[in-house]
Amino acid sequence: MSSPTSPPSSAASAVVAVLAFSGIVVSFMQTLVIPIIPHLPEYLNASASDTAWAVTATLLAAAVAVPTMGRLGDMFGKRRLLLISMALLVTGSVVGALSSSVVLLVAGRVLQGLAFGVIPLGISVMRDVLPPKKLAGAVAMMSAAMGVGGALGLPIAALIAEYADWHVLFWASAVLGALAAGLVVVLVPESTVRTGGTFDFGGAISLSAALIALLLAISKGGDWGWTSTLTLSLFGASIVVFGFWGWWELRTPKPLVDLRVSIRRQVLFTNLASIVFGFAMFAVSMVFPQVVQLPESTGYGLGGSMLTAGLVLAPSGVIMMLIAPLSSRITNSRGPKVTLMLGAVVVAIGYGIGIFAMHSIWQLIVIAVIIGAGTGMAYGAMPALIMGAVPPSETGAANSFNTLMRSLGTSFASAIAGVVLAQMTISFGAATIPSENSFRVVMALAAGSAIIALVLANFLPRGNAANARKEMGTNHTAAPSEESVAAHSVTRQESNGMRLTNNVTSLRN
Repeated sequence: MSSPTSPPSSAASAVVAVLAFSGIVVSFMQTLVIPIIPHLPEYLNASASDTAWAVTATLLAAAVAVPTMGRLGDMFGKRRLLLISMALLVTGSVVGALSSSVVLLVAGRVLQGLAFGVIPLGISVMRDVLPPKKLAGAVAMMSAAMGVGGALGLPIAALIAEYADWHVLFWASAVLGALAAGLVVVLVPESTVRTGGTFDFGGAISLSAALIALLLAISKGGDWGWTSTLTLSLFGASIVVFGFWGWWELRTPKPLVDLRVSIRRQVLFTNLASIVFGFAMFAVSMVFPQVVQLPESTGYGLGGSMLTAGLVLAPSGVIMMLIAPLSSRITNSRGPKVTLMLGAVVVAIGYGIGIFAMHSIWQLIVIAVIIGAGTGMAYGAMPALIMGAVPPSETGAANSFNTLMRSLGTSFASAIAGVVLAQMTISFGAATIPSENSFRVVMALAAGSAIIALVLANFLPRGNAANARKEMGTNHTAAPSEESVAAHSVTRQESNGMRLTNNVTSLRN
């Protein structure tokens, strides 16, 4: 049985391809400016602290905008919100391409950040319009797109930045965004599933304010000092506003986030596992680029370029796409709980190997592929678990909230790994660089995070093939709740890691 709006079988593959491509394009914005961050002060005649907002602004814009995207998609149409998101991405890209000042560049990056609801919205469109036999693999592919775009985007962005004017990066993203939007218009049908009702502006504003305070403290705490008055004030403000937000949501008839649904075992433990899994997934991006670029004379650096570092991580993005069919088969035969647990085990093994084997490019590639495979399996299972606990009319909000949990994990990874790498250092000439043991500690922390995700996944309800098919949309009446969790998707937070990478690049120069 398929949903009422299911396209013909021959068109279903095209829908999957278009939505996955759109997700990869949006995820590409994560790494778009990383290769040019060290040069932006020169390009824009601005200070390094000002140009660093080209990264931070995208993170904060997503924190403001995307909590509302899933809910608005559930209310007014997910395809419509997808197109609005792509329009914002194209507009931001054009602004960035025409910019010659830091103000215009940051404005463009803000607009690009407003597009990060595409992946959870795409997953929700898939549940509403695809036939069940296509759904498991399609959702696994779309979910993996978050990592695929970042992994593949880094070497592509580095290549463009090395051989062309930096504005070409933004023109390329504008073209990709316009192409994705056009394909959505032509090939992706609109879902007829709607929630109706009114929008919870109080919940959206308070959640956005709390997230901005939290993420700003995480992203800039390394610059300002983790014990500085500003950083601690932001952390304190986030706690207070989160408290108010929870109080508000429990008393609102149509809340942005139904907290009563959020504490259901399947939703709660999936989201908790997503946080620690987000930490595990991102740690490799903190370690490998620096190991590759450190001078060989350190004894553990490999003396490579930023482009080489990107190429080391690129295979992990490819394997995430290739692993999607296997992830869906395991989910359909054994249930998404088993898929998530298996993914956590594979990631833990990858990081365990990495603690002792970071001495050559080929070793790093093998480790990245193992971690990418485990991440792809786990990320493919998470939407199935979430959708098994919420009604179809709420999947946009629910998937967006789960994406938020993953993104918070990556933000915590950036902050914690940044502290470890900044504290465990050695002197190298006139500079101070992370020690070899600091990289091993970060890898060990990531392996531990994967094991924690495994333990949390063990508390999920036991699933089987029949339950998996129901969770992925065969039975659209499975979930009893009328309301669901709310929307938010935040881009991978990379500013602390990039500062460390830039320091390594300076050493090489």
